Amino acid sequence: MPMPPEPMRHFQLNGRDCAVPAADHALLLETLRETLGLTGTKQGCDGGECGACTVLIDGVARLACLTRTGECEGRTVETIEGQGVAGRLGRLQRAFHEKLGAQCGYCTPGMIMAAEGLLRRNRSPDEAAIRAALAGNLCRCTGYVKIIEAVLAAAADG
Repeated sequence: MPMPPEPMRHFQLNGRDCAVPAADHALLLETLRETLGLTGTKQGCDGGECGACTVLIDGVARLACLTRTGECEGRTVETIEGQGVAGRLGRLQRAFHEKLGAQCGYCTPGMIMAAEGLLRRNRSPDEAAIRAALAGNLCRCTGYVKIIEAVLAAAADG
């Protein structure tokens, strides 16, 4: 007996309508990377502990490894691929580059998305607010100093 087709999930993805087949148990991380080919969202711990898979859902930072694709139905999802404008780096991407906020770069997409969520609700965060917003994002290469400087620079760039 053939398996029934997977239900279609409809949401906005990086400013465009998206319709993608996804089983009820499918995680957003799997759908983004494997079905849609958006590999900027990184797979790290698979347990909500590292923040590498951070995306924005309705403007709020969420972990794609803990979010089912079906939960995004009718919502707005943003990934690192949606941060650039017309082929140019977005303000946080540019700030991370200029302030050397990335070393190996694996955590960078999640850091940028968490920082973007912060800057949307607080245009002028202080260092404590930035540290709190990025607390769920782990970086094994840096001491976070350059990352915080990058977020502060992006906030000043407004």
